[in-house]
Amino acid sequence: MRHYNYTVIFQPAEEGGYIVTVPALPGLITEGDTFEEAKAMAIDAIKGYLEALVKDGKPIPKDITIEPLIHRLEVAMEFA
Repeated sequence: MRHYNYTVIFQPAEEGGYIVTVPALPGLITEGDTFEEAKAMAIDAIKGYLEALVKDGKPIPKDITIEPLIHRLEVAMEFA
């Protein structure tokens, strides 16, 4: 059995729960009502994504290690 590690981003959803993305796996988006559910959904989604790559004969991507930078910007605008 092989083990893979991926950086996963959990963003709070407006309606509650979390939206999950994996930068190394483009297009992979899932969600969960709680953090634990979102983690479980992410694991399932990653497994499915990797299985599809193997089935299609494509390489499994390495993780993209990122350190998110969160910063609030003030934007000044003048409307006529």
